[in-house]
Amino acid sequence: MTEHMSTPEGTIAYELSGEGPLVILAHGIGDSRHSYRFIAPALVAAGYRVANMDIRGCGESSTGWNGYSRTDIAGDLVALVRSLGGPAVIVGHSISGGAATIAAATAPDLVAGVAELAPFTRRQTADLGGLLRHKDYRAGTIRLAKVLMTGSVKAWLAYLDLAVPAKPADWERESGRIRDTVSRPERMADLRAMMKTSPADAGAQLPKVRRPVLIVEGSADPDWTDPRAEGERIIADLPDGVGELAVIEGAGHYPHTQTPGELLALLLPFLGRTLPFTTKVDNA
Repeated sequence: MTEHMSTPEGTIAYELSGEGPLVILAHGIGDSRHSYRFIAPALVAAGYRVANMDIRGCGESSTGWNGYSRTDIAGDLVALVRSLGGPAVIVGHSISGGAATIAAATAPDLVAGVAELAPFTRRQTADLGGLLRHKDYRAGTIRLAKVLMTGSVKAWLAYLDLAVPAKPADWERESGRIRDTVSRPERMADLRAMMKTSPADAGAQLPKVRRPVLIVEGSADPDWTDPRAEGERIIADLPDGVGELAVIEGAGHYPHTQTPGELLALLLPFLGRTLPFTTKVDNA
């Protein structure tokens, strides 16, 4: 059942299931909490209380927010943890990975740890050599540029086709749901607004994070010519001993959709190490 958290700017939709330590699931640009459809039930079955949210501008959350930066999304994450009674581990994908970094750095009393899936958590620079050498990176960059410049739904779906190289069994239905959502002008406008934001705000917070961080990259992610190297750069910017990196072979930009079993094999031990030692914070 969908629940809503009201903020001064709008409302955040989420589903809350299970009992136990709190895990927040936050998806990426142009998506919704549906992207965790294979992960959320498994976490509930493992004994966690799971809040699977639609980030601002997506899913059933409201549109027309004043800002869509990682800092803005981090504020929503912290507010949700506080409202539900934390601390929590935040699992953030792509833009929400960067937002989770900011939440961990700025609200360590509420954030016990962070798992970042294919995250944009550092300032990015154009890889001109990669555009020439790496066909998937080139194709993904071109398709995303078309979305940013024209709001093309076709280009977004073409990017997803590349970013999920091995499709789950329900992909035809799921991609149709995504198509129908981003075809709505207000949803595409919010998608493009998020694409215009920079991850530099998250990168600035990396040295301040003291909670455990798990970075998960897919070896076939078209958003980078070398996803492992991107993950290693994030780890290097964190304090020593805070971060760990895992790379799922063959996974694209959506490991929670494409390779949920492999992701859970990484995520469950991380949660087991991170959440049992926390103490619940009363609602504020």
